Amino acid sequence: MSDQYGGVSAPAPKKVTVPDLIAMKREGRRITMMTAYDAAFARLVDQAGIDVILVGDSLGMVVLGYPTTVPVTMDDMVRHAAAVSRGTQRPLLVGDMPFGSYQASAEDALRNAARFLKEAGMDAVKVEGGAEVVDTVRTLTANGIAVMAHVGLTPQRVAQLGGFKVQAKTARAARRLIDDALALEDAGAFSIVLESVPAPVATLATERLDIPTIGIGAGVDCDGQVLVLHDVLGLFGEFKPKFAKRYADIGAQVADALREFDREVRDGSFPTAEHSFTMKDSELASLQRGLAQPKAV
Repeated sequence: MSDQYGGVSAPAPKKVTVPDLIAMKREGRRITMMTAYDAAFARLVDQAGIDVILVGDSLGMVVLGYPTTVPVTMDDMVRHAAAVSRGTQRPLLVGDMPFGSYQASAEDALRNAARFLKEAGMDAVKVEGGAEVVDTVRTLTANGIAVMAHVGLTPQRVAQLGGFKVQAKTARAARRLIDDALALEDAGAFSIVLESVPAPVATLATERLDIPTIGIGAGVDCDGQVLVLHDVLGLFGEFKPKFAKRYADIGAQVADALREFDREVRDGSFPTAEHSFTMKDSELASLQRGLAQPKAV
């Protein structure tokens, strides 16, 4: 492949697809998924080799400053999803359906899900819920929209659940979660996120499903794992969920850099000549002569 200057450019990486993820489960290869909310970070996630980028409604908390994900709108999601799409080539891109965008009717869900594909360049959408969203998942998949399901702790229902608590801790609740997961698979979901459930429950669900499970606080036996980018990089203050691992403390480095900028501006050590522009001496002299002349009245 040649670039515009006649040189040889690297071939574009092979795009990850829904069938690729299903094949990864069948072959026992682990799946990696990470959230991203803008082009700059999406590009870095892509470069790291992550398989799936979820444009999560978690952006409401980590980017927009809301206390929960509930206030996030479709316009918010489409805008950020489009930015992520512009910054990536390889990962499968999944747009998170925000609260209120799919609960009213299957038709409403179809219209909003289509926006992710048409306006934002997403490959799939994600919906939260169990048996109550099975018909919605069936409608979306029947109309050509790939759906990732999400059971266990569903953040859009955090008020109903009484907070961010581990789910499916009793045999009865765990059986309901597994039954919901199987029903969602039957409705056409290509993958299921299992969030904040006991590891043994996630293991049993993963064994019974033909589609991949993506865990977040669900133990090591899921087919893949997802975390929120801001938790991974230490960009969301001191808050760190039990299930999240902080792989870098970028937030502290950013704060240090900004403090250094603040200090250098105040003491006059920034900017220096290295960061400034000049003009020809003759032009400067002409400007100075002109400024020295009295203004005509």
